[in-house]
Amino acid sequence: MLQCKTKQDVMKAVKEHKVSFIQFWFTDVLGRLKSFNLTPSELEEGIEEGMGFDGSSIEGFARVHESDMIAKPDPATFQLLPWRPSDYPVARMVCDILTPEGTPYEGDPRYALKRVLARAAEKGYNVFLGPELEYFYFADDKCTTILDRGGYFDGLPIDRGPDIRRDTIFSLQKMGIQVEYSHHEVAPSQHEIDLRYKEALTMADIVMTYRTTVKEIARQHGVYATFMPKPLACENGSGMHVHQSLFTGDDNAFFDAGDKYHLSKVGKHYIAGILNHAREICAVTNQWVNSYKRLVPGYEAPVYVSWARRNRSAMLRVPMYKPGKAKATRIEFRAPDPACNPYLAFAVQIAAGLEGIEKGYTLPEPIEKDIFEMDEKAREEAGITSLPGNLFEAIQEVSGSTLVREALGDHIFEKFVENKKKEWDAFRTHVSKYEIDTYLPLL
Repeated sequence: MLQCKTKQDVMKAVKEHKVSFIQFWFTDVLGRLKSFNLTPSELEEGIEEGMGFDGSSIEGFARVHESDMIAKPDPATFQLLPWRPSDYPVARMVCDILTPEGTPYEGDPRYALKRVLARAAEKGYNVFLGPELEYFYFADDKCTTILDRGGYFDGLPIDRGPDIRRDTIFSLQKMGIQVEYSHHEVAPSQHEIDLRYKEALTMADIVMTYRTTVKEIARQHGVYATFMPKPLACENGSGMHVHQSLFTGDDNAFFDAGDKYHLSKVGKHYIAGILNHAREICAVTNQWVNSYKRLVPGYEAPVYVSWARRNRSAMLRVPMYKPGKAKATRIEFRAPDPACNPYLAFAVQIAAGLEGIEKGYTLPEPIEKDIFEMDEKAREEAGITSLPGNLFEAIQEVSGSTLVREALGDHIFEKFVENKKKEWDAFRTHVSKYEIDTYLPLL
C-alpha cells in the first residue's frame, strides 16, 4: 500500500518500485472506466500539466468541434495494480478532467460529485459512505453458467467462488482499500465484499477500483465477474446498499442520544430528503433497462418508498443504535445497484439528503411491517409510493427533476437523459426470444 500525497511522493514511488507504466483513469457519463498509459519519463509533466485527449470519443463528453480535454491526475490516488506482473509493475492514478484553459470540465462525473460535496462542506458537513456491492461469477461473459449453488453466508466448499473472492480481497488490501468482511450472497454464484466507510469522493474512486479488481481477478481465474443487476431471472439480483452519514468534525451529525430512534433532526431531514426525491434520482442510481428487473417484489430488493429500522423490505433502513457507537449511526439506502456511475449516484443521493436538511423535510413514522405483504389499499393509506417500474418511467421522473439537474449540472444531466432515452428506444423496439417463443406459434 502506497500513501502518496504530492507529485514528489509519486515520482519517488515510481522510481523505487521500477514502475513501467502509469495508467490515468477517469469515467464517462455512464460510469465506464476509461484509461490511457504513460511511461515514467512523461509522468512529471503529466502530473503538473495533465495530459490531453480527444473528448469527442468519450460518451457524454465534448462535441467534435470542442473536443480537446485534459486528464489531470490526483497524486493521492497513486497505487500499484497488484494483478499486473511484478517484474513490470503498473500503477494507476485517478484523474480530474479539465478544459484546455485548465478549469474543471462540467462533463466530468468526478467534478459533479465534488460540487455536491462542496455544498455539504459549506454547511459544515463531511460526507462518509460505505457501499455494499454484490456481484456474480459466471463461466464466461456469453452465458450465465454458475460456479456454485451456494446460498446466503454458506461457508462450505462451494467450487471456486470463495477462493476468487479471497484473492480479490488481497488485491484490494494491497491498494490500501479496507475490507470489512465478505460472504456468499443469496443467489447461486453471487458474492459480496463490504468496504470500510470513507469520505465520499474517495469512496467513489474506490468503487471504480473495486469493480475493476473484481473483474480482473476473476479473469485471472478463468471466469467472468459481472455487476449486472439481474442476470438470473428467478434469483435475487445484485444491489449496492449505500450506508451514509454526515460528520461535523468528529461528531456524527445523525446521532441524538435523546431521540427514540437515536436520530438527530439533521438525520431525519436527510432521510426525508431521499424519500421525497427517491423516484426522480432512481434513473441515476439504477440506470439500466436491466436495473428494473431487480426492483420487483419477491427478491428482497426495495420497491416501495419507505424507511424502517429492522424492516429490510423498506427502501431505506436505519441500523439499530448500539450503546457507545454513536459514530456508527448511519442510514442505508437499499435501492441502488452496483452497475451505476458511483460519482453521479452518490452525488444525487447526497443532494437529496441535503435538500431535506435545507428545507426541513418532515420524516414520517417508520414502516416496520413487511410491505410486500400489504395490499395496495394498505400501502396507499400508509402513504407508501413505489419506485419507477422500468427505465422509461424513471426517465420521465428524472427529466423534470430540478434537484438532479442541479446536482449533475446541465451538461451531464442532458447527456445522461439523452443516452437513457436511446437505451429505452433500443430496448422497446427489440424483439426478444420470449416474444418469438410465445407469440410466433400462436399468432
